[in-house]
Amino acid sequence: MGREIKSLSAPLLADPAAAGKVAETLQALASPSRLRILTRLRQSPCSVTELSAAVGMEQPAVSHQLRLLRNLGLVAGDRSGRNIVYRLYDNHVAALLDEAVYHIEHLRLGVSDTFPHPVDRLRRG
Repeated sequence: MGREIKSLSAPLLADPAAAGKVAETLQALASPSRLRILTRLRQSPCSVTELSAAVGMEQPAVSHQLRLLRNLGLVAGDRSGRNIVYRLYDNHVAALLDEAVYHIEHLRLGVSDTFPHPVDRLRRG
């Protein structure tokens, strides 16, 4: 797994623009409110009204965060009548969330990556 991650991130060393895009995405994930929105969308798609209730934020604030997340390609919206139903853009976004939780859990437990990794299990099918 370590070599795989290293090979995927190696282009960042040579391409400042790519590094900037990754940094921009990671900055978007640095907001607790955006993480809560993404985590709720990880469960299933939903409207701004549903998201607002689920994360305990006002609808305009949720809409603002969704606009930022959509512009960064982390969420997508599909019109359903008068509403837009939001969802994670793709499985990569779910994997980013899973990796962050996995890493924090390892830090909390004081262990390194010695246990079977959930993303590895998904890749093996």
